[in-house]
Amino acid sequence: MPRILTSDDVAGFRDRLCEVAERLFAEQGPQAVSMRQLAAELGVSPMTPYRYFKDKDDILAAVRASGFDRFAAALEGALAATAEPAARGTAVGDAYVRFAVEHPAAYRLMFDLEQPTEADHPDLVRATARARATLTDFVGGLVREGLIVGDATEVALVFWAALHGMIVLRLAGKLPAEIEFGHLRATMNSALLWGLASPSRRRP
Repeated sequence: MPRILTSDDVAGFRDRLCEVAERLFAEQGPQAVSMRQLAAELGVSPMTPYRYFKDKDDILAAVRASGFDRFAAALEGALAATAEPAARGTAVGDAYVRFAVEHPAAYRLMFDLEQPTEADHPDLVRATARARATLTDFVGGLVREGLIVGDATEVALVFWAALHGMIVLRLAGKLPAEIEFGHLRATMNSALLWGLASPSRRRP
Protein backbone atom coordinates (compact mmCIF):
# COMPACT_ATOMS: atom_id res chain seq x y z
CA MET A 1 0.00 0.00 0.00
CA PRO A 2 1.57 3.34 -1.01
CA ARG A 3 2.40 5.80 1.74
CA ILE A 4 -0.06 8.65 2.15
CA LEU A 5 1.69 11.84 1.12
CA THR A 6 1.55 14.93 3.30
CA SER A 7 1.25 18.41 1.81
CA ASP A 8 4.95 18.95 2.64
CA ASP A 9 5.85 15.72 0.83
CA VAL A 10 3.96 16.82 -2.26
CA ALA A 11 5.41 20.35 -2.24
CA GLY A 12 8.95 19.07 -1.67
CA PHE A 13 8.84 16.57 -4.51
CA ARG A 14 7.18 19.03 -6.87
CA ASP A 15 9.95 21.54 -6.14
CA ARG A 16 12.68 18.94 -6.76
CA LEU A 17 11.04 17.79 -9.97
CA CYS A 18 10.73 21.38 -11.19
CA GLU A 19 14.42 22.03 -10.47
CA VAL A 20 15.44 19.00 -12.54
CA ALA A 21 12.94 19.86 -15.29
CA GLU A 22 14.16 23.46 -15.51
CA ARG A 23 17.70 22.27 -16.16
CA LEU A 24 16.77 19.54 -18.65
CA PHE A 25 14.20 21.66 -20.49
CA ALA A 26 16.76 24.44 -20.90
CA GLU A 27 19.50 22.06 -22.06
CA GLN A 28 17.47 19.94 -24.47
CA GLY A 29 14.19 21.74 -25.09
CA PRO A 30 10.90 20.64 -23.53
CA GLN A 31 9.95 18.44 -26.47
CA ALA A 32 13.13 16.36 -26.17
CA VAL A 33 12.67 15.54 -22.47
CA SER A 34 10.49 12.61 -21.44
CA MET A 35 8.67 11.91 -18.19
CA ARG A 36 10.78 8.74 -17.90
CA GLN A 37 13.95 10.82 -18.14
CA LEU A 38 12.74 13.19 -15.43
CA ALA A 39 11.94 10.22 -13.19
CA ALA A 40 15.38 8.70 -13.80
CA GLU A 41 17.10 11.96 -12.86
CA LEU A 42 15.26 11.87 -9.53
CA GLY A 43 15.84 8.15 -8.95
CA VAL A 44 12.14 7.27 -8.82
CA SER A 45 9.89 4.98 -10.84
CA PRO A 46 8.70 6.18 -14.26
CA MET A 47 5.13 6.59 -12.98
CA THR A 48 6.02 8.66 -9.90
CA PRO A 49 5.92 12.10 -11.61
CA TYR A 50 2.33 11.40 -12.63
CA ARG A 51 1.35 11.39 -8.96
CA TYR A 52 2.26 15.09 -8.84
CA PHE A 53 1.67 16.40 -12.38
CA LYS A 54 -0.83 15.50 -15.07
CA ASP A 55 1.76 15.45 -17.87
CA LYS A 56 4.93 17.12 -19.12
CA ASP A 57 3.05 20.22 -20.23
CA ASP A 58 1.84 20.60 -16.64
CA ILE A 59 5.44 20.41 -15.43
CA LEU A 60 6.57 23.03 -17.94
CA ALA A 61 3.81 25.34 -16.74
CA ALA A 62 4.88 24.85 -13.12
CA VAL A 63 8.53 25.55 -14.00
CA ARG A 64 7.57 28.71 -15.85
CA ALA A 65 5.27 29.88 -13.03
CA SER A 66 8.09 29.41 -10.53
CA GLY A 67 10.38 31.47 -12.74
CA PHE A 68 7.89 34.32 -13.07
CA ASP A 69 7.26 34.32 -9.30
CA ARG A 70 10.99 34.52 -8.54
CA PHE A 71 11.40 37.19 -11.20
CA ALA A 72 8.51 39.25 -9.79
CA ALA A 73 9.89 38.89 -6.25
CA ALA A 74 13.25 40.28 -7.40
CA LEU A 75 11.58 43.29 -9.03
CA GLU A 76 9.32 43.87 -6.03
CA GLY A 77 12.34 43.85 -3.73
CA ALA A 78 14.05 46.45 -5.92
CA LEU A 79 10.95 48.65 -5.92
CA ALA A 80 10.66 48.50 -2.14
CA ALA A 81 14.29 49.47 -1.60
CA THR A 82 13.81 53.16 -2.46
CA ALA A 83 11.04 55.68 -3.11
CA GLU A 84 13.04 58.01 -5.38
CA PRO A 85 11.82 57.56 -8.98
CA ALA A 86 15.19 57.66 -10.76
CA ALA A 87 16.80 55.37 -8.20
CA ARG A 88 13.87 52.99 -8.53
CA GLY A 89 14.38 52.86 -12.27
CA THR A 90 18.02 51.88 -11.84
CA ALA A 91 17.21 49.35 -9.12
CA VAL A 92 14.44 47.65 -11.09
CA GLY A 93 16.55 47.50 -14.25
CA ASP A 94 19.50 46.08 -12.31
CA ALA A 95 17.26 43.47 -10.66
CA TYR A 96 15.81 42.48 -14.02
CA VAL A 97 19.21 42.02 -15.67
CA ARG A 98 20.66 40.26 -12.63
CA PHE A 99 17.82 37.72 -12.57
CA ALA A 100 18.18 36.95 -16.29
CA VAL A 101 21.96 36.58 -16.08
CA GLU A 102 21.97 34.52 -12.86
CA HIS A 103 19.04 32.30 -13.90
CA PRO A 104 19.33 31.97 -17.69
CA ALA A 105 17.57 28.58 -17.82
CA ALA A 106 14.54 29.89 -15.94
CA TYR A 107 14.51 33.10 -17.97
CA ARG A 108 14.52 31.27 -21.30
CA LEU A 109 11.72 28.94 -20.19
CA MET A 110 9.59 31.80 -18.85
CA PHE A 111 9.23 33.02 -22.42
CA ASP A 112 9.10 29.59 -24.03
CA LEU A 113 6.91 29.42 -27.13
CA GLU A 114 6.34 25.67 -27.02
CA GLN A 115 3.40 25.85 -24.61
CA PRO A 116 0.23 26.88 -26.49
CA THR A 117 -1.92 25.81 -23.53
CA GLU A 118 -0.75 28.57 -21.17
CA ALA A 119 -4.32 29.69 -20.43
CA ASP A 120 -5.07 26.18 -19.11
CA HIS A 121 -2.65 26.65 -16.20
CA PRO A 122 -4.05 29.18 -13.67
CA ASP A 123 -0.87 29.37 -11.58
CA LEU A 124 1.18 30.29 -14.63
CA VAL A 125 -1.37 32.93 -15.63
CA ARG A 126 -1.25 34.35 -12.08
CA ALA A 127 2.56 34.42 -11.91
CA THR A 128 2.87 36.05 -15.32
CA ALA A 129 0.31 38.69 -14.34
CA ARG A 130 2.22 39.34 -11.10
CA ALA A 131 5.42 40.13 -13.00
CA ARG A 132 3.57 42.33 -15.50
CA ALA A 133 1.78 44.19 -12.69
CA THR A 134 5.08 44.90 -10.94
CA LEU A 135 6.52 46.51 -14.06
CA THR A 136 3.29 48.44 -14.66
CA ASP A 137 3.29 49.76 -11.08
CA PHE A 138 6.85 50.98 -11.52
CA VAL A 139 6.04 52.78 -14.76
CA GLY A 140 2.88 54.18 -13.21
CA GLY A 141 5.08 55.89 -10.63
CA LEU A 142 7.08 57.59 -13.38
CA VAL A 143 3.85 58.79 -14.99
CA ARG A 144 2.51 60.15 -11.68
CA GLU A 145 5.80 61.99 -11.08
CA GLY A 146 5.47 63.63 -14.49
CA LEU A 147 8.74 62.12 -15.70
CA ILE A 148 7.05 60.46 -18.67
CA VAL A 149 3.62 60.57 -20.30
CA GLY A 150 1.44 57.78 -21.61
CA ASP A 151 -0.63 54.82 -20.51
CA ALA A 152 1.30 52.95 -17.79
CA THR A 153 0.29 49.51 -19.07
CA GLU A 154 1.36 50.23 -22.64
CA VAL A 155 4.58 51.98 -21.66
CA ALA A 156 5.51 49.14 -19.29
CA LEU A 157 5.16 46.69 -22.18
CA VAL A 158 7.42 48.91 -24.31
CA PHE A 159 10.11 48.98 -21.60
CA TRP A 160 9.73 45.23 -21.04
CA ALA A 161 9.99 44.42 -24.75
CA ALA A 162 13.08 46.59 -25.19
CA LEU A 163 15.00 45.19 -22.21
CA HIS A 164 13.89 41.63 -22.92
CA GLY A 165 15.11 41.87 -26.50
CA MET A 166 18.48 43.18 -25.39
CA ILE A 167 18.86 40.42 -22.79
CA VAL A 168 17.93 37.69 -25.29
CA LEU A 169 20.61 39.03 -27.62
CA ARG A 170 23.10 38.91 -24.76
CA LEU A 171 22.15 35.38 -23.70
CA ALA A 172 22.39 34.25 -27.33
CA GLY A 173 25.84 35.83 -27.70
CA LYS A 174 24.62 38.14 -30.48
CA LEU A 175 25.83 41.47 -29.08
CA PRO A 176 29.11 42.83 -30.49
CA ALA A 177 31.99 42.17 -28.10
CA GLU A 178 33.21 45.75 -28.37
CA ILE A 179 29.94 47.20 -27.03
CA GLU A 180 29.59 47.09 -23.25
CA PHE A 181 26.16 45.86 -22.16
CA GLY A 182 25.70 48.52 -19.48
CA HIS A 183 26.44 51.27 -21.98
CA LEU A 184 23.99 49.79 -24.48
CA ARG A 185 21.31 49.55 -21.78
CA ALA A 186 21.89 53.19 -20.77
CA THR A 187 21.54 54.28 -24.41
CA MET A 188 18.28 52.38 -24.71
CA ASN A 189 16.91 53.88 -21.49
CA SER A 190 17.86 57.40 -22.54
CA ALA A 191 16.14 56.99 -25.90
CA LEU A 192 12.96 55.61 -24.34
CA LEU A 193 12.79 58.22 -21.58
CA TRP A 194 13.40 61.06 -24.04
CA GLY A 195 10.73 59.77 -26.39
CA LEU A 196 8.21 59.32 -23.56
CA ALA A 197 8.98 62.57 -21.74
CA SER A 198 6.51 65.43 -21.84
CA PRO A 199 7.51 68.09 -24.43
CA SER A 200 8.51 70.51 -21.66
CA ARG A 201 11.07 68.03 -20.30
CA ARG A 202 12.71 67.06 -23.58
CA ARG A 203 16.17 68.28 -24.31
CA PRO A 204 17.27 68.70 -27.93
